Amino acid sequence: MRKKSLKNLVIILAAGATACGGGGGSGSGGGTVIVPPTSTTPTPPPPPTACSLRGRQDFAFSVLNEWYLFPETLPASLDPSPYNTVDAYIDALTATARSQGRDRFFTYITSIAQENAFFSSGATAGFGVRFAFQGNRLFVIETFENAPALTAGIDRGTEILAIGTSDSNLVPVSDIIAAQGSAGVSNALGPNTVGTTRVLRITNAGGTRNVTIAKADYNIDPLSSRYGVKVIDDGGRKVGYINMRTFITTADNQLRTAFADFRAQGITNIVIDFRYNGGGLVSTAELMGDLMGANRSTSDVFSLTRFRASKASNNDTRRFAPQPQSIAPVKVAFITTNATASASELVMNSFVPYLGVNAALIGSNTYGKPVGQIAVDQSACDDRIRVVAFATENSAGQAGYFAGLADTMRTTCAAPDDIARPLGDPQEASLRSALDFIAGRSCTPVIAGQQQQADSQRTERRVLPLPKAPNVAQREVPGLF
Repeated sequence: MRKKSLKNLVIILAAGATACGGGGGSGSGGGTVIVPPTSTTPTPPPPPTACSLRGRQDFAFSVLNEWYLFPETLPASLDPSPYNTVDAYIDALTATARSQGRDRFFTYITSIAQENAFFSSGATAGFGVRFAFQGNRLFVIETFENAPALTAGIDRGTEILAIGTSDSNLVPVSDIIAAQGSAGVSNALGPNTVGTTRVLRITNAGGTRNVTIAKADYNIDPLSSRYGVKVIDDGGRKVGYINMRTFITTADNQLRTAFADFRAQGITNIVIDFRYNGGGLVSTAELMGDLMGANRSTSDVFSLTRFRASKASNNDTRRFAPQPQSIAPVKVAFITTNATASASELVMNSFVPYLGVNAALIGSNTYGKPVGQIAVDQSACDDRIRVVAFATENSAGQAGYFAGLADTMRTTCAAPDDIARPLGDPQEASLRSALDFIAGRSCTPVIAGQQQQADSQRTERRVLPLPKAPNVAQREVPGLF
């Protein structure tokens, strides 16, 4: 069981901007612990200056000074006055750890209300698509149900040729990228406000046409109603397939239902599609582990959480807790890309000691985020400081995979993300490779595949980075617009 000191804490592991191939100070997600009050005495209201820019910057400094996992990298003091936002000041404070590759904009400030809404229900606003760019081209790699894009006939594999606010001022995507890079595309797509309208020239199986589309509120379903859960008949072998978009509360019942069905059908080989999963709630990641742990003892360690020395009292060991719906997998294939991060990596890493060569990484290397964040709130300002504060490891002590999990997983198979086919299609290249692994067929390891890709990195398809002012969902769901 968790230590009493952690009993009331909410923990989140997720990734955002840099997991999407981006950069700059626009931020990324991470494990979040919401620190409870130290007593039952009501918190007095902050002084009038607390929510001023300087007051919020001072609050951020105090949080990092107390909790940051790499305290030796922080400046002893740093005048906040040259920085015109809290995020800019945080980026300056964490510059040394960032130069070492240990905090790639994982520490930032966000909205308490918006984050709570997203993690409880998937609530967000936008077109409802994930975008990726390849050279000077822009593609849709996934579209969410009940969102404007799918209603407009835009789905996986659609190419965006031009963007404008009307038919008369469309600008070719190739020109935008040539002039401004991928950030120019984010700017052209407009702010994250309901009603923001854009005209997109698209091409797909339906031909080339202009589509007018407006951003709207919608909820992200963590397991798609179209392809989130399937049982695939692969040459007479039943294989369970789960496409896990993000770890939020609404996934829990979906996962229980899916694994109950797998259990009822006697399925012991599964594919977990994490290819765009930037992470989310650790409680959901732990549940996913439990649902694959029917043969695990309650003394078996799922994961360990390690804080800095001064906060070692918060260190934690989480053990398996098999559920009524749990299965005992013989083989598990995890489909991944460079957008796979945090909580999804936590699940994968946790099974390495138990499944060994029978757990495979399929696709391309993961992002590499073995650290998580706590979040300390200043509720009167709707400010939540998310600060890298702990590292995770598996029962064998494997940790520190900042370069991705390809070197940790004992079996890897390189495969492309085939956007010409729907997700969940057994003929889609990554899923086909996963099914081949389960069937015992050979493959090319990811390391070799990545070396070949390195020579053509300019044309490698990468998830579109965050805009300058991302909403919470964009930080947690790579490529979301």
